[in-house]
Amino acid sequence: MLDAHLKQQLEAYLVHIRESVELVASLGDDAKSRELETLLAEIADLSGKITLVRTNDDKRTPSFMIRRAGTDIGVRFAGIPMGHEFTSLVLALLQVGGHPSKAAQDVIETVKGLDGDLHFETYFSLSCQNCPDVVQALNLMAVLNPRISHVAIDGALFKEEVDARQVLAVPTVYLNGELFGSGRMELEQIVAKLDSGAEAKAAEKLAAKEPFDVLIVGGGPAGAASAIYTARKGLRVGIAAERFGGQVLDTMGIENFISVPYTEGPKLAAQLEGHVKENGVDIMNLQRAEKLIPAAREGGSHEVVLANGASLKAKTIILSTGARWRQMGVPGEDEYRNKGVAYCPHCDGPLFKGKRVAVIGGGNSGVEAAIDLAGIVGHVTLIEYDDQLRADAVLQRKLASLSNVQVITSALTTRVNGAEKVTGLTYQDRTTGAEHEIALEGIFVQIGLVPNTEWLKGTLALSQRGEIEVDANGKTSLPGVFAAGDVTTVPYKQIVIAMGAGATAGLSAFDYLIRLPAEEIETAAAA
Repeated sequence: MLDAHLKQQLEAYLVHIRESVELVASLGDDAKSRELETLLAEIADLSGKITLVRTNDDKRTPSFMIRRAGTDIGVRFAGIPMGHEFTSLVLALLQVGGHPSKAAQDVIETVKGLDGDLHFETYFSLSCQNCPDVVQALNLMAVLNPRISHVAIDGALFKEEVDARQVLAVPTVYLNGELFGSGRMELEQIVAKLDSGAEAKAAEKLAAKEPFDVLIVGGGPAGAASAIYTARKGLRVGIAAERFGGQVLDTMGIENFISVPYTEGPKLAAQLEGHVKENGVDIMNLQRAEKLIPAAREGGSHEVVLANGASLKAKTIILSTGARWRQMGVPGEDEYRNKGVAYCPHCDGPLFKGKRVAVIGGGNSGVEAAIDLAGIVGHVTLIEYDDQLRADAVLQRKLASLSNVQVITSALTTRVNGAEKVTGLTYQDRTTGAEHEIALEGIFVQIGLVPNTEWLKGTLALSQRGEIEVDANGKTSLPGVFAAGDVTTVPYKQIVIAMGAGATAGLSAFDYLIRLPAEEIETAAAA
């Protein structure tokens, strides 16, 4: 299963294993079991500290446990963790084998101190780029605390189980048999849900920070570029981000990033974070901004109030909070979110294998989603509000070549129908006014983005669409406050454009700071 190059890379990682590890496999006579057995045997051959053990002690087949020899420390995978989950497999081998985690020490200690028996089950799909974050976090917790266990389950391989639990989105996590959460979660978020005092401790830690020269709110490509450009000027820079990487984390394939023919969102986000850290930037992840308090006078300190109650101060602010998926805003959409209504075809598409789904939106994102889904599901209905598709011609030609896709134009979706989960949708023909119903089991919404600026209303100038108004230098209507990326009025929401705008905003912030009178800088620092 593993090619020569991948075996060479994996062998280099496995030298870091300190403790003997057993791969305890529960296998049947089916093709997937044979495939898993081949994979595990190849891994065992790469390290003298890894042994393959065959057993039938698990209800899920094929599955395997990575167990520290002579102990109960380990994690379990139900399925074959390739694709995006191959990294989760490698990390599990290392961590069960005694290689230390890079997680923050205070978080590690909190995990070790969690009380009670906690059994986690995570449903993932191999094409989901957000699933590995959850799988890896829970695997680490199971290694650190003997009262925590975790099994990661490939939803596409265990369809009966998925259908019984009505899992229609990944990652979906169960704790002790009850739904714990759905969607991307990081280790700190999971710990905060389990430890009631975690958020208060994090807020106290943030509130104690000294004022920054530059505080960047948002950790996408624009925020990362701003951080690098300002930090390289010798400034004290911080990033407060709800999730570092932003929308890039939800992007599967990137083929128009200049000089890089192909990459994937999570990989690019990790590279951005690494580059930012190399420049000494203080990254404060999982922090949502709720209020901006402008400086009382030019040259004073601005203040950003976070959702946990902490406040951060800085002489200059760069806003790069990006955008999120636009919702249809029709009855039933919120009610059936993650119960058939989805926004990520790459993540959730495999859960709808053989079923009938709709894609809402005829731009590039919508048509690409329809093309991807057509290879998985039984039938795709693409619904577009306009009287023609807006996607690039090459995508439209590909779409037209698919036999299991129907395109409906001049259609307005008016309602999501369901009973516990999605059963269909209602749309209005904009030409005749007639209403029609379509029987469906999934709806993928791809109708563009909305800027994350609700928390800024009344504070600085926003456009009618809610975007932050900026000039050519990234300046906003507030002195000392700059903005960049998809959250602004800059046209064309592209990664490369956001990076350039982030660099511009960073250089503008630096220019603003060096032109402040010395006495104002000293006063601001003391504020």
